[in-house]
Amino acid sequence: MIPLDRPALEPGLERQLARRTDTLARRGATLDRARRAWSDSSSLRRQLREVLDRMAPGVQRCMYCGDSHGASIDHFEPLARNPLGAFAWVNHLLACTHCNSNHKRDRFPVDEAGHCLLVDPAREDPVLHLQLVLRTGEYRARTAKGQATIEVFGLGRKALVDGRAAAFVRCRSMLRDIRRQLDEGGQEEAEQVADALGVQPFADVLHAMQALREQPGAALVIGAPEVESLYWLARRRS
Repeated sequence: MIPLDRPALEPGLERQLARRTDTLARRGATLDRARRAWSDSSSLRRQLREVLDRMAPGVQRCMYCGDSHGASIDHFEPLARNPLGAFAWVNHLLACTHCNSNHKRDRFPVDEAGHCLLVDPAREDPVLHLQLVLRTGEYRARTAKGQATIEVFGLGRKALVDGRAAAFVRCRSMLRDIRRQLDEGGQEEAEQVADALGVQPFADVLHAMQALREQPGAALVIGAPEVESLYWLARRRS
């Protein structure tokens, strides 16, 4: 899971969402009515999907696990809890079928004060609550919110852990290739590898490597050429 930038919507789309919310409120925002209204809004969903696709990590990846294709729009706060959130732009994220249907479903844990215990990657940096162990691909919770996020989204399932561990090996190899290309004057080739690296699944692995690059001993964990390439990537994006 990586932090995501939620863009402002085009005014026309924003007005459509507001009208739908107003209509739902006037009719009484029950769960059944919210689900029917959402199901009957295919054109609106397509427009939202286009924005979410651009906002997603990699190539339309799930905003929770970062591995699978983001198959559907998920309501971060479930309609069962808040039917009026059906058309709230801040409540829409892209999720894969496994994270959405097999794990999260209508789960929305809160603390004693009623505050959400799930990390919303469009509102906060997941690294505040989750530590990714690069070599093993495992997530460790830094906070109670991190622990709930791991459990609800199934971030500790074996396929994801193994995938992140493999992604670390793949990222290191591509970063070494970038360093070699730059040393040999192959700027264009380095740019191509960097572009490919940016759309790999498990974007959280590269994000964690970027966060680690300035820490003492980063070269021992990641590798010295890889750290140099990470700095180059950061400058490239700025």
